[in-house]
Amino acid sequence: MKATQKDFKSIAPRAVREARVFFLCGQDDAGIQDAAQFLIAALPDPGERIELAGSDLRKDPVRLGDEARSNSLFGGNRHILVRASGDEAHDAIETMLQGESEPCPVIVMATSATDKSRTAKLLAGRPDALVAMFYPPDLRSVSNAVRDMAGAAGLNLSGDLSERIARAAALDTRIAASEVNKIALYLDATPLAPRTADAATLDAIGARTEDDGLMPLVNAVLSGEVQRLPGELRRMRELGLNPVGLLLAVERRAAQLAQLAAKLGRSGDIERFVEAETAARRIFFKDKSDILRQLQKWRGPRLTRLVDKLVGLHRALLTNSQQAELLLAQGLTEIARVAAPRK
Repeated sequence: MKATQKDFKSIAPRAVREARVFFLCGQDDAGIQDAAQFLIAALPDPGERIELAGSDLRKDPVRLGDEARSNSLFGGNRHILVRASGDEAHDAIETMLQGESEPCPVIVMATSATDKSRTAKLLAGRPDALVAMFYPPDLRSVSNAVRDMAGAAGLNLSGDLSERIARAAALDTRIAASEVNKIALYLDATPLAPRTADAATLDAIGARTEDDGLMPLVNAVLSGEVQRLPGELRRMRELGLNPVGLLLAVERRAAQLAQLAAKLGRSGDIERFVEAETAARRIFFKDKSDILRQLQKWRGPRLTRLVDKLVGLHRALLTNSQQAELLLAQGLTEIARVAAPRK
């Protein structure tokens, strides 16, 4: 079975009944995590959870099959959640599938892998497996997800407010969900007693909401605010976000800067250009000052080197998952120092 984020929720119920291996891949780290939790909740009796790392399974491919066919410590059912990068779990899954008895449900969260990877090709034609590809999120899909979250929490949100929350969360549905829950708590909203949130509501809790987003980290890095960076990285670790997901937020802003720089050209008036782009709603008004500052720092060859640096850092995170947090901190600190004002 195959799916994407568009049809995943409609296919998942049948997959839970028929499949034993679920391979969730793509660049949408938040979407993959949401899908994993959706599958676990849909299992008739998920039982005990066993968590394994793809890097460990790459070293010991037999372990996954052993765990998948072992009895739970508490005598009931169990399921296995694997956090992998790329094809780290390929050999382990292949070995497990060669066993005679049926394994427990195995959910593999494979960030950076695609539906064309070796593992996906191994599973795609099997009736007892699901391969789901999660493409990078766009503003519309995350805004719609925010409205769905709000409805479930007893909140009525307009399209503009849903979009505002999605932007503040840097298109990360985990952070967006946290913000929706804060608004529901602030308004004392429940599904049985729904409330309507407006711009004033968001303004009232705006400082706390923005502090929970990824953009403070992105702006600290690309604006050269070296002193703020350690605190932002520590806060992101406390939220339990994947280092690759954090880097993707920086990559999205760098891509935006590259598009703007190409449109601006070599000798344009940056302030006037940013003002015009904001008026045309191609730059979110709250991002205006940050983008102006960053566009002044990152242009021409320096911007090209930034993009190359991010690509290399992304590759390093995927190949060294156990050291990902350290590599991310080092890489982002180097970028921030380049952007910092010269003394």
